[in-house]
Amino acid sequence: MQPNGQFCPSSLLNGEPVELCPPLAQLKLEHQPLSAQMDEFSAAAALVGEDDQIQNWHEPMKRLRVQIKDFSERLHRHSEVEEGFLFPMMATYIGRDNGPIAVMEYEHDQAKEQLALFLTATDTLDELSAPLAAEAAMKIASHAIAARQILVSHFMKEETILFPMAEKLLSDAEKNQLAEIILQS
Repeated sequence: MQPNGQFCPSSLLNGEPVELCPPLAQLKLEHQPLSAQMDEFSAAAALVGEDDQIQNWHEPMKRLRVQIKDFSERLHRHSEVEEGFLFPMMATYIGRDNGPIAVMEYEHDQAKEQLALFLTATDTLDELSAPLAAEAAMKIASHAIAARQILVSHFMKEETILFPMAEKLLSDAEKNQLAEIILQS
């Protein structure tokens, strides 16, 4: 309980390590390849505009677009389980309008928006007749970097707060249902 008498979801954790059930452990495990992909595209995005020898950033941005598109598809599959099933299950216990679920959903939206801005900006690269200048390419690449920054923090919150909290809150039946959903996705 908080001093004002309200329930504080993080009080469930008491600072003790929590062993995650298989479906929650699977969601956590999915962060590893996603993080590796983020590190790759973020490193490439950080180099955009850095090489003075490149006058047209069209091809490097096309390669970065392929990386981000692949990542976005993987992230979408992962976040569908969280948004469609895990978050609603947890919301029955802790609410959805503020607190951990609201933060998680907001961060999902922010990361998706940054990825969408990048993909929209690079959607017509093949149609460009003029060279893509370093400054313009850097501005576009900044969306990829921003998405990674959001998601690194987001994954850490899920792994250290949300998933352990779900382990404590969800019933065995809900965990089994989550496991079935993950198997189907």
